[in-house]
Amino acid sequence: MKNIQTMKHSVQKGFTLIELMIVVAIIGILAAIAIPAYQDYTIKSRVSEGASLSGAFKTAIEVYWSENGTLNGFTDNDINSGLLGTTAVAGEYVSSILIQTETSGSGTRPQLEITLNSGTNKIGTADGSCFRYVPEPTGGIGSNLQWTVSTGTISCTTATPTKYLPKT
Repeated sequence: MKNIQTMKHSVQKGFTLIELMIVVAIIGILAAIAIPAYQDYTIKSRVSEGASLSGAFKTAIEVYWSENGTLNGFTDNDINSGLLGTTAVAGEYVSSILIQTETSGSGTRPQLEITLNSGTNKIGTADGSCFRYVPEPTGGIGSNLQWTVSTGTISCTTATPTKYLPKT
């Protein structure tokens, strides 16, 4: 009778070494996946500062489009002459936003080139790179403009990695 009572009291209390090692391995695997994803997420959120700072420029170009029915002839002087008052815009992660014109088969059209700051470790491989916003009419005169993000560069030499580009 005493042996049965002794056996009841010797029930396992706590975890075995193998169970603890499995839990540590699972946590290690999850951390190996989560840390790079988190770093990419923070860089992408910092690059998106360019999207928010370019909003006024987009609006000025859209006003020009709605008033003139064309983007031909739009220059940064149109913004300097009263629509925005200045083209000198910068932020913590954005060094400049430039209005560039590109000539294609349909004439010249403005594009916004957003250049990111260089020399900072906060934006990883996007450091010193740039991306563009390109307006595309959705139809004829009186239609809206649709903005697309492009990695092509005009005056900048390094394109922003695609995984960090903001959505349109």
